[in-house]
Amino acid sequence: MPTATNGTTSLYYDRAGEGDPVVFVPEAGLGGWLWGWQHAAVAGPHEAVVWDLRGTGRSDAPPGPYDLETLVADLEAILADCEFRNAHLVGCGLGGAIALRAARTSSRVETLTLFGTAARSAAFDLEPLFASPADPDALRRSLEAGFSEDFLEAQPDVLEGIVDWRADGDADREGWEAQTAALEGFDATDWLVEVTQPTRVIHGGADELVSPAAGEELARGLPRGEFGRLEGAGHLCFVERSRTVNDRLLGFLEAQTDDPE
Repeated sequence: MPTATNGTTSLYYDRAGEGDPVVFVPEAGLGGWLWGWQHAAVAGPHEAVVWDLRGTGRSDAPPGPYDLETLVADLEAILADCEFRNAHLVGCGLGGAIALRAARTSSRVETLTLFGTAARSAAFDLEPLFASPADPDALRRSLEAGFSEDFLEAQPDVLEGIVDWRADGDADREGWEAQTAALEGFDATDWLVEVTQPTRVIHGGADELVSPAAGEELARGLPRGEFGRLEGAGHLCFVERSRTVNDRLLGFLEAQTDDPE
């Protein structure tokens, strides 16, 4: 089981495929299952890395609260352990904020793809997505916060699979609260101009946890930011619209590889 270490904290990650590395940064409290749809698509033309935030899954869970700088240092430890000189980062929610902050401070970040991410903590309302991994019914109900009604009605089998994965790999309440504390006071508006990497900000049009307007504001503040909306999709739009998202993600990565300038 590959692990990286930041201080005394062990961080689990999984890597597959070959080529330019793509590192996925998960939403608060959610395990590596979150990126399964993208991991399968990316781990062919690219090397895909999925990891568990401290407090989640197979990574250590030291007492919180955690701050954003610590989570960014955890990401840097993953990149260093994999010996990546450069990597494309893909993040959601808290994971998007971690990736955004890392792009400002790390020389290893080549591009950003951010889902359901905003530039300020006030735009995040992640509480409805949490549920105890020990309570399947609560896990099932909390998915209403992450997905659109259409997806919930059309994909009952997928949702049951997600409930099982969440029960096995999501953070408990203590871990979730420790992670979300990192968003307190987060405000990137004054330093977005320093994030010069090509960035795609993608938002579900029906996202109830981070408003699409906040995603548009984020993209406008980035020197090389572009905004894309997936109408009718919820916060976890990359699960709902996995084929569309995978096509856009692979196209974006290919374009940056062909023309790094």
